[in-house]
Amino acid sequence: MSPALLAALLAVESGGNNHAIGDHGRAIGALQIHAAVVADVNRIHGTRYTHAGMARRSDAVAVATLYLGTYATRERLGRAVTDADRARIWNGGPDGWR
Repeated sequence: MSPALLAALLAVESGGNNHAIGDHGRAIGALQIHAAVVADVNRIHGTRYTHAGMARRSDAVAVATLYLGTYATRERLGRAVTDADRARIWNGGPDGWR
């Protein structure tokens, strides 16, 4: 994930607040990560992140990077991936770029 994309996501999602809780308690941390994203990353990558752990910025960034690395690929999109594609996937899920 590019530094510019990370900065934009942090600004939009929470204003950079590591302890932000949103979406009626379902999204946690500076990147507003839902439990389903954590579960998806753990299932695919064999990691052991927790939803509560998304209040730690380093874990949140790692999960976001793994998630986008999984779904924002040339193979899935059929073309080069842009930061706009990554932002749409982050906001709308694996097929959010469509």
